[in-house]
Amino acid sequence: MSWIAPNLKNRHNFFGRENGVSRGIFAGLNISPKGCGSKTEWHQNLEIAANYFGLSEQNLVLLNQGVSAKVFYADKPSCLKLEGDGLVTDQPEVILALRTADCAPILLEDAERGIIGAAHAGWRGAFKGVIENTIDLMLQKGAKRQNIAAAVGPCIAQKSYEVDKEFYQTFQQKDMAYEKYFAIGVNDHYLFDLEGFCVDKLKNCGIENVVAAHRDTYGNELEYYSFRRFTHQGNVKENGGFAAQMSAIVLRK
Repeated sequence: MSWIAPNLKNRHNFFGRENGVSRGIFAGLNISPKGCGSKTEWHQNLEIAANYFGLSEQNLVLLNQGVSAKVFYADKPSCLKLEGDGLVTDQPEVILALRTADCAPILLEDAERGIIGAAHAGWRGAFKGVIENTIDLMLQKGAKRQNIAAAVGPCIAQKSYEVDKEFYQTFQQKDMAYEKYFAIGVNDHYLFDLEGFCVDKLKNCGIENVVAAHRDTYGNELEYYSFRRFTHQGNVKENGGFAAQMSAIVLRK
């Protein structure tokens, strides 16, 4: 199910599964190049998403995403040519697009200065600083901190995000204050609040205008793709292929 953040003025959408051409276990608007049944199917889904903004697939910026804190300035569209997890632009009709399937998609804007950003914030990327780096690049391009609005889209909820003790200790060793993002689970496990972690990261950067979707990708199978759910179901392909939804933002003309 698509979600529109109430605090963002530029055209954007946190897309869900609906309205795509993919079939089978990954039915819907799957925009993962490894998870689609064919390149044709993938391109059709990209075109559907871009058409939402009145543009075409050729306007998209798609990263080779990973778990990094690397952020790029995009002055023109490109497809899987850059390896990183954050994007910034001040160019109209350049669609900044993220792929997620449990990680937190974050869209940002300085609507007054005409600068937008997008950050793919899995726990590793958020832990390493992809949120801070995206904001820093926006500021370098002329954004003003007090103008920036940010939205954290659908991601895995704390109740669905079970992690082990080693994961918990990684955060504790970094900052004891991170304790608040963990709830006690069973069998020496914990439950991690990725959304809350990302929201606080944004606020700690001085961004006051922050909203979150509060939608669980793992628990809403008909609405969202979830890597963890696919893994539990045995549906991740041998090549690492799984489905993902898009979150995207583009400057108004």
